Amino acid sequence: MIWRVLPGFARRLAGDRQGATLPEFAIVLPTFLVLLFGIFDLGQGIYIRSVLQGAILDAGRDAGLESGVSQQSAIDQYVRDQLTPIAISNPAFSVERLNYSGFNDVGRPEDFTDANNNDQYDVDECFTDENGNNSWDGDVGKGGLGSANDVVVYSVTVTYDRVFPLWRMIDGEQRGSVSSSTALRNQPFGPQATRVKKQVCPGA
Repeated sequence: MIWRVLPGFARRLAGDRQGATLPEFAIVLPTFLVLLFGIFDLGQGIYIRSVLQGAILDAGRDAGLESGVSQQSAIDQYVRDQLTPIAISNPAFSVERLNYSGFNDVGRPEDFTDANNNDQYDVDECFTDENGNNSWDGDVGKGGLGSANDVVVYSVTVTYDRVFPLWRMIDGEQRGSVSSSTALRNQPFGPQATRVKKQVCPGA
């Protein structure tokens, strides 16, 4: 008798749509939340980068004035004040200033004698120390604002805890990071300082 009832019961059960919304919602919800939090997280990152770029442009122009050296702390604080309301959760700031004699020097490595012709600097090879730190560098920039007419690359990195829990959901890094930089020439408030270059031979 029971075998005659089961086929009909199975057909009715398969055709019953009551309560189907709940499991469907449970399946769709994680994907929907990841997508939604991803959009919010991306939007926050883009907004932070945009505000940071505008802030360091203003800060770089102020730093290029003759009063820039004495106002460095206030200029850096201005950038922090612009970003703190956006990177609202535990923000941390890293600021770097490198100065060069001209735009062509930005990112340029110090010259060296490639004794073994391997197209890279080795620790025992002679080099031209252009930034005065007695070691070879892949960037000739000197730390600080420099002097009149120097080109300054002003870089700021802000790290912050993301507001939306996307990365926790996918077991990723919840702390975000945004960096931006600008290169501006200091105002000609005086003669440009001459950069002293010296030849250094570590193996000699």
